[in-house]
Amino acid sequence: MNQLRHREPTAADWSVHLGRPVEPAELIGRLTEGSLARAFAATAAAAGERPALSIGERTVSHAVLDDRAARLGGWLAGHSVRAGDRVLIASATSHELVAAYLGTLRCGATALSVDAGATAVELRGLIADAAPVAALCDAPAGRRLASLGADERPATAVALDPEAPGIAVAAALEEGEPIAPAGDAAPAILAYTSGTTGRPKGVPLSHANVLASIRAVMLAWAWDRDEVLLHALPLSHQHGLGGLHATLLAGSHAVIEPSFEPESFCRRAGEVGATMIMAVPAIWERLDAWSEISRAGLDALRVAISGSAPLPRALALRVSKWLGQLPLERYGSTEAGLVLSNPLHGERKPGGVGYPLPGIEVSVRDRDGRELGPGADGELVVRGPQVFAGYLNRPEETAAAFTEDGWFRSGDIARLDPEHGSFAITGRLKEMIITGGLNVFPREVESALDEHDAVGGSAVVGVPSEKWGEEVVAFIVPRAGELSSAEALIAHCRERLSGFKCPKRVLVVEELPTNEMGKVRRERLVELAGGGAASRGSGATSTETETEKETEKE
Repeated sequence: MNQLRHREPTAADWSVHLGRPVEPAELIGRLTEGSLARAFAATAAAAGERPALSIGERTVSHAVLDDRAARLGGWLAGHSVRAGDRVLIASATSHELVAAYLGTLRCGATALSVDAGATAVELRGLIADAAPVAALCDAPAGRRLASLGADERPATAVALDPEAPGIAVAAALEEGEPIAPAGDAAPAILAYTSGTTGRPKGVPLSHANVLASIRAVMLAWAWDRDEVLLHALPLSHQHGLGGLHATLLAGSHAVIEPSFEPESFCRRAGEVGATMIMAVPAIWERLDAWSEISRAGLDALRVAISGSAPLPRALALRVSKWLGQLPLERYGSTEAGLVLSNPLHGERKPGGVGYPLPGIEVSVRDRDGRELGPGADGELVVRGPQVFAGYLNRPEETAAAFTEDGWFRSGDIARLDPEHGSFAITGRLKEMIITGGLNVFPREVESALDEHDAVGGSAVVGVPSEKWGEEVVAFIVPRAGELSSAEALIAHCRERLSGFKCPKRVLVVEELPTNEMGKVRRERLVELAGGGAASRGSGATSTETETEKETEKE
């Protein structure tokens, strides 16, 4: 087996748990065994009154969380929610949201956690696709749900705050008869892809999928019961939810901020003695821009994680100067869970996403499915127990998502480092720009732009062009107090990239449009570039003469 694409866990990886090496088959069994509800209950029995979850000023123990899960799960079961039924959960971060999620798992139902800000139109589409039998919502989401027709929404509604329609969650907890945790017969979660490039697709994730993904990173990051995790990520997404999963498996403590502000976040880290931060690049960017960051005291962290979107190399290096360590970047997806991670110990490569996690295989392949060697760009394909089985009600898209020999096609372009055997994600197939018949990966251009001192953030898209098919257009957010001309930025790119890769236009914006996990909404940028709205609304400038001359030569 190609050791550069598959790393078997060593005895050291498993010494915390077993004290001995294990065979691959036993590894997979250890990663996937049980159900989330039963694993959480077992941890709660051992952890008891140890703090489990802090949100705002309120902290609850593992025992209290387990009791709330048992009671709400009992109430749901008593109101005709059966194993395998789907339960819609829509709420801002709160203890009630966590109770709703854990109660859903407890009775064997499938949790459909959606963005708390989902519109009535979005909720209608998700409900039509997933057919949930009950809904547990906070007031804003509950009101949007109530605006739908009676036949368009679940009949059973639980209010996660006093202003929401439906039976109060406190009453449900009081009425519910505690039940034992359910097994793993039904999917644990029905997640939906972000929909930044099209209609969201339902991704059913089994208990084995979720457990394998989380247990792998717990091993890789040496996550134990003494961990104190701090993050400000929404629990409707797998990144934020993954931190809760690991906490409830380890018997450790998670501190979740309902919203993010650099000063309060850093102060909270000191108050709770945070040993780990989980964040997205947009959070690292705001921390880096905060004038007081040098005195924030985050250098006491054991590890700082970055995920959900690419962490620009230039930003990673800036962060490392005041943090005292390079953020540990990892890579995953809704469909494949957590796949690659930089090492906890040893060299981390800025701009890279590290090595396969325990139990996972990855390969880089060309358009014809042939495995590529180190140094070549190709599609990353994944195989392992954390990979989903297929999209909900989408047989054709499921078939297209897997190779003939059963590997999941990530849609991401990756490169294997020939010297270190680590991986970098260099682009995305759907984002690739074809200009003048030549391929351009936006991430490569963004990396060049981010090296300029005046650039605080960048995003590159392909815009339809009669002459080139597509032309490369860059959007940049200037760093505080700095602004450089489009000509200077394009010249900066030409020193680092071939002419055809350099932007034809550079548009300056105050901020990049993103979803709540910090992923750039590139379709919105294409609209802005095509309609000129960015230029009119933000004082954007552009130039194309010099770059076009260079492209014609090539």
